Amino acid sequence: MPTIAFLANLSTAEHKRRWDLLNQHASDGVNVIVADPKSSPGELIEALKDADAAIPWLASIPLDAAEHLPKLKLVQLLTAGYDSVDVIGLSKLGIKVANNGGSNAISVSEHTISLMLSVYRRMMEAWTNTKDGKWRSGVDQLPVRTEINGKTVGIIGFGNIGRQVSRRISGFDCEVLYHDLIELMPGRDGELGAQAVDLDHLLRVSDIVTVHVPLNSSTRGMMGSREFDLMKKTAIFINTCRGPVHNETDLIKALQDGEIAGAGLDVLEEEPTDPNNPLLHMPTSIVTPHWAGGTGEGNERAVVFALSNLQRIVENRKLLSVVDPASIF
Repeated sequence: MPTIAFLANLSTAEHKRRWDLLNQHASDGVNVIVADPKSSPGELIEALKDADAAIPWLASIPLDAAEHLPKLKLVQLLTAGYDSVDVIGLSKLGIKVANNGGSNAISVSEHTISLMLSVYRRMMEAWTNTKDGKWRSGVDQLPVRTEINGKTVGIIGFGNIGRQVSRRISGFDCEVLYHDLIELMPGRDGELGAQAVDLDHLLRVSDIVTVHVPLNSSTRGMMGSREFDLMKKTAIFINTCRGPVHNETDLIKALQDGEIAGAGLDVLEEEPTDPNNPLLHMPTSIVTPHWAGGTGEGNERAVVFALSNLQRIVENRKLLSVVDPASIF
């Protein structure tokens, strides 16, 4: 009987929901176990000794434990990002790492659109004013609100999530541009009504710039002072992938100096962030707590995908959405 291990502390409702989904969707022929990721290496080895696959949630598997787990063939993530695990180190041990196969792409793309709308329509200021009993007193003095309709949207990273953003933004009659170092699906740009362009052109002409890239050495800090300077002063920046993709100091300065008009962020360089982070107190920025992908539907798709990869191990078939160690550079 194949065994899949969930590495999580079940003391939080968020962790428990995924544990319940895993048990709900696992067939009778699958052994589902849970292990505390904060256990000592020895305790972790004992807990995972029979596991064919492991699902770390907001956790990682230390290499000094993984090297003593000869049965472990797969570390299956429920997220699109894979920066929380040592892909190269695990690969050397013969353990593959797979991401969620786009399971949260719809959830993240919808959140991305909601951030665009919230920044453009100054939604949080209007809500705060209404909640405080001021109604429209004060908000009428804010800069004029903006429509998404007809804008140019630049998508950096045209993978599963970037393409879902393209699908959804098309309903706003926008021109969609994208930049990606890898043409993941040749011809799909035309199907989605998006045009491939170089990065600098995208930054110069886009009204909305949204990033959807994995975090690695080539993307860390890719949005910094140079990139914000290239953007229109009326443009807004959206990040729902990983905080370190933008240089936070440079972003704060760009907003303070009026180099860009606003930012909608689900991720920050440090999470949880310092309550004194200027991004939390600027009228031109909206921040949510890294939960764009955590919808019920997205969670369920991720769990079903994880179990399908476990079945592939059993049937000795090729695993899906395996992260190429060569891409970690």
